[in-house]
Amino acid sequence: MVATLRVMLDQLVIPVERELAEASRELARALVIGAPGGCEVEAVAPAGSDDAALASVAGLARVRRTALQRRELAAALQLGVGTGIGGGMIHSPTLFAPLVRHDRIHNHDQTVVTVWDLRPWESPAELPRSVVLWHKAMLKRAVRYADAVVVPTHSLAVRVVEIAPALGDRVRVIAGASPLGFSVPSDEVGRRRSLDLPEGFVLLAGGPLASEGLDAGFGAVAASGIDLPVVVIDVEEGHEPAVVDLASAAGVPERRMHVRGTLDAADRAAVFGGAVAFVAPSRRAAFPWRVVDALTLGVPVVAAASAVHEEVVHDGGVLVPGRDMADVVDGMGEALASALSSTTAAERLGVLAGDRGRAFSWSEAADKVWVLHAEL
Repeated sequence: MVATLRVMLDQLVIPVERELAEASRELARALVIGAPGGCEVEAVAPAGSDDAALASVAGLARVRRTALQRRELAAALQLGVGTGIGGGMIHSPTLFAPLVRHDRIHNHDQTVVTVWDLRPWESPAELPRSVVLWHKAMLKRAVRYADAVVVPTHSLAVRVVEIAPALGDRVRVIAGASPLGFSVPSDEVGRRRSLDLPEGFVLLAGGPLASEGLDAGFGAVAASGIDLPVVVIDVEEGHEPAVVDLASAAGVPERRMHVRGTLDAADRAAVFGGAVAFVAPSRRAAFPWRVVDALTLGVPVVAAASAVHEEVVHDGGVLVPGRDMADVVDGMGEALASALSSTTAAERLGVLAGDRGRAFSWSEAADKVWVLHAEL
């Protein structure tokens, strides 16, 4: 008898959040590659899904499409009404899953969902009200019906249980990672030229929202006294002027700024390949995808100390504590100046980053997902 793991791939075919789309794809690929004997992986996707996107996950046993489009399906899941998805072993890389009453003991049905970011609870004003309400409603349904809720760090596990105490020991920790085979491409210089980027810059990621902490990151760059170009990636279209304004207010002139949007994995790796350091000022309770990218590629990391960064960066970079953000800005500025004070200092931090980066693997994550479902 073949055991089928049914993976929800709504983000892959209709990417609402690019990071979650990439995570969904990479986890699905790793689950297929690491499937134990007698096991297979099936995709569940909304109606109207793009075959090409699903084809990026090779080796799927089959793809099941729902009768509903993604928007209607999201509403149905929130209300707990019929979706036609059915039972079995269901794993969702997000909260997008049929969280309804099921029989795990007799029918072997089980549902596992994932929470990567607590912004809907901690910074709700930064999101559309409908998005906040959907996430909160789905976590409430997870409290009632999920067999397990996966989070990427132990610190996030603590916060999720504080938000939803009834989850208890159903919260499990499985970290994310950079894409399989993520490395600086051989044509990195050409890719950076195509993106109109200079060589040798300080790199940041995010947008102008307060929880991203870019104002503190720019403040640290200014405080460091280092006169290098500054590149910011993952900036949503239309938000570029706001990012430049934050930089100018912090003391980083517009002439040094290079603002880019979301990049595919190869271009993103090429950008990291040209960075002398990555500054991570956000202290949000969310998995820091770009920090993991920097660690994976051995780019020196200077990060604001937070529960998440302390767990993810650990000894792979410089963590800067502070009683308030002014202290953190000054501390990150000093750390950045020290990190780039000599080739030896930068190379040492790069080695530490690369060593830590090996701790993150989609292959390992997939193994843990298979073990989790076997335990359930």
